[in-house]
Amino acid sequence: MSIQMVLLPVFVQVGLTFALLIGMVLARRRTLVAGETKIRDIALGEPNWPKGATQIANCYRNQFELPVLFYVLIAVALPLRHADLFIVLMSWVFVVTRFAHAGVFVSSNDLGRRSMAWLAGVLVLLAMWIYFALKMLLLI
Repeated sequence: MSIQMVLLPVFVQVGLTFALLIGMVLARRRTLVAGETKIRDIALGEPNWPKGATQIANCYRNQFELPVLFYVLIAVALPLRHADLFIVLMSWVFVVTRFAHAGVFVSSNDLGRRSMAWLAGVLVLLAMWIYFALKMLLLI
């Protein structure tokens, strides 16, 4: 696979992370400008943001949990030349699950739907790691 094909889903995942960061900043700024939140209430990192801003912030923070294992896998598989068609296709499936998870997280925050999207991502990433490990250890 070409480097571009392997890295494109990574760039899309990074784009999601930056979009959530910008959304979090804008949501927090709106609450500060509207006077809904006071600087003194959040200056030391206290969790005193309104629900909407907290949802986006939590979703942003979540991009540094499970996706880290995705980034590590690609960072290791790419230079070892084990990022094949399966890894690329599963990368896209993983990224789609992350978008679904984020979409539910910042909108309805329906825990059932959010959990299903999260679990789908976990299972896809687990399959990717197992496949990669088998390729490395058994040279398949």
